Amino acid sequence: MNVQKINQILSDTAYVRMGGSAEELKCAEYLKEKCAKLGGEVSIEPFEVDMATIREAWLIVDGKEIPCKGYFCAGSGEVEAELYYLSNTDLYSLKQCKDKIVMIDGYLGYWMYQDILENGAVGFITYDGHANYADRDIDQRELRSYVSQGKKIPGVNINAKDAIEIIRDGAKMAKIMLKQDEFKGESRNVIMDLTGEVDEWIVLTAHYDTTSLSTGAYDNMSGSIGLLGIAEYFVNRPHRYGLRFIWCGSEERGLLGAKAYCAVHEEELKNVVLNINLDMIGCIMGKFIACCTSEEKLVHYIQYFGSEVGFGIAARDGVYSSDSTPFADKGVPAVSFARIAPNNTATIHNSYDTLAVMKAEQLAKDIDFLNAFTERMANAKQCPVAKEMPEKMKEKLDYYLCRKREPENK
Repeated sequence: MNVQKINQILSDTAYVRMGGSAEELKCAEYLKEKCAKLGGEVSIEPFEVDMATIREAWLIVDGKEIPCKGYFCAGSGEVEAELYYLSNTDLYSLKQCKDKIVMIDGYLGYWMYQDILENGAVGFITYDGHANYADRDIDQRELRSYVSQGKKIPGVNINAKDAIEIIRDGAKMAKIMLKQDEFKGESRNVIMDLTGEVDEWIVLTAHYDTTSLSTGAYDNMSGSIGLLGIAEYFVNRPHRYGLRFIWCGSEERGLLGAKAYCAVHEEELKNVVLNINLDMIGCIMGKFIACCTSEEKLVHYIQYFGSEVGFGIAARDGVYSSDSTPFADKGVPAVSFARIAPNNTATIHNSYDTLAVMKAEQLAKDIDFLNAFTERMANAKQCPVAKEMPEKMKEKLDYYLCRKREPENK
């Protein structure tokens, strides 16, 4: 994959492409066309996703209207109540949520939602953006079905500047009104196969969708280009293991593409020896990392391999918040590669994730390393990574997937 091709793809896909949208389908068809030109067997595999159309959403705080976006899939309703800022999550603080509209810091994750619901909250407010940025962007968020478990209260998202002003001024009362149409839509995985000498496979993944504000050059068209680069490298080269490339849809909505693939193809996963996932590579600044959800030996192998080929890399074990996780949860050893930039040089999930943070030459170098690593795995007489998930990794997966609650978060 040369610099000219990389820059062309980054330019061609510089638009918002949220999971389940027409723009996501446009990008899926674009990736399919790129794969077809390489000569591989390629298809688009749809899967069902929750969708919503917001008809009306507003937030009134002490008589003043605050710019907001309603949460997708949080139902429709109107609620007025005392405003409460949940700055701590100890038992006393949580008990103060009763009959209040609750403002929280950060994302509305599973345990946070269950806590405020259990303690009687009647609505919620989240915020994003940055107090020191010039913009007043507001992300379009959703109440994911695995978070709500069918129990919905209305919620809105606002900009951090407004959140600070609300709390600074000691606001007392809030009113949320949310009207939306919820329905089932369609997202897509793009799948390309390069058969090998044996009926065992290495699955390579990267997501191509974005959040509502982002054109996603860094997160994660970079990883999608990485997959195209690896496919281009192997299409005319022999490889013992088959290579299946999956460009996953709706990752930003909760790893939905990878989860859907693993559910539909669960029986086939017994023949998958490894998952290689790419999520954010090729940015101007940043450290190249590998996160291994596998036996610890893979961490050391990657560190040694980086030294062998002269490529700086920091490897660790753990669960990476990306498409590798559903595969690991099904027992497939997985590694996610990323180039993690400092927050003051490149950010994600906002309008600053653009071509400006990318360097095609660096992305090409990252792809060269990934080609070398994949070639070593794809041509191994026996995949050196044991197909077994250590108990500590199983526990970390349980925590990540909210099947268990980490003790420090109780």
